[in-house]
Amino acid sequence: MTIHRIGHEISVLGDHLEVAGIGFLPVNAFVLHAAEPVVVDTGLGLPDRDFLNTLGSVVDPEDVRWIWLSHPDRDHTGGLFSLLASAPRARVVTTFAGAGIMSTERPLPLDRIFLLNPGQCLDVGDRLLHAFRPPLFDNPATIGFWDEKSGACFSSDCFGAPMPSPDLAEGDSAGDVKEGDLRTAQLLWATVDSPWVHLVDPGRYAETLVPLRVMEPEIVLSTHLPPAAGLAPRMLDTLALAPGADPFIGPDQHALEEMLAAFEPGRAG
Repeated sequence: MTIHRIGHEISVLGDHLEVAGIGFLPVNAFVLHAAEPVVVDTGLGLPDRDFLNTLGSVVDPEDVRWIWLSHPDRDHTGGLFSLLASAPRARVVTTFAGAGIMSTERPLPLDRIFLLNPGQCLDVGDRLLHAFRPPLFDNPATIGFWDEKSGACFSSDCFGAPMPSPDLAEGDSAGDVKEGDLRTAQLLWATVDSPWVHLVDPGRYAETLVPLRVMEPEIVLSTHLPPAAGLAPRMLDTLALAPGADPFIGPDQHALEEMLAAFEPGRAG
């Protein structure tokens, strides 16, 4: 994992997964260094990751007061229960649906849950975090937030984009990607992660982008994109194109067998 610091208030815990045929997908978690520190998502649960150790390099887990679970997919919950054990005062911010989905695998302790809905706010001591549902999402429990003090928008999966290399995936700026390449990658991710976008009324969908345009975030922090400072207007214009983008069609069994054959001894290079 790679750690980036954004000013004095935000740490990015960067990771990535290679997705065959798509690229290198960033998988970020974040720490908001508020008066009551907030951890946003808890990374991958793969055996070779040690989220808690990485987190401990930027904040003492015992000081963590809030764990904002943007949604309960496995790439967001990897270190959740180890963090709960090491952060005795922390509560998990999620929705009713999020807590319910978690209960199908490993229930959250009810006394450690704080239920919050889009449109509500969380007071973390020195600022309010304004909860909202991002325009694109792949889980009904998805909940992002805007930090009124730092101007950062934590958008969960929304705005994600696979990167062409591991270094870019764990990089400190989405601005390092050429504008056209970033647009293409974000539209690809939109169609992969939110295929329902092809079925919606474009006008009604466009209305869901308006609150983020009004918000005017200084930086967008997505789970699946390097930090994006000053790019929000352009990225929102990209998301507006998603309903008309080409639908994603994944590899079939024949394509899988071809990929596997490419890695057979003697077939490489």
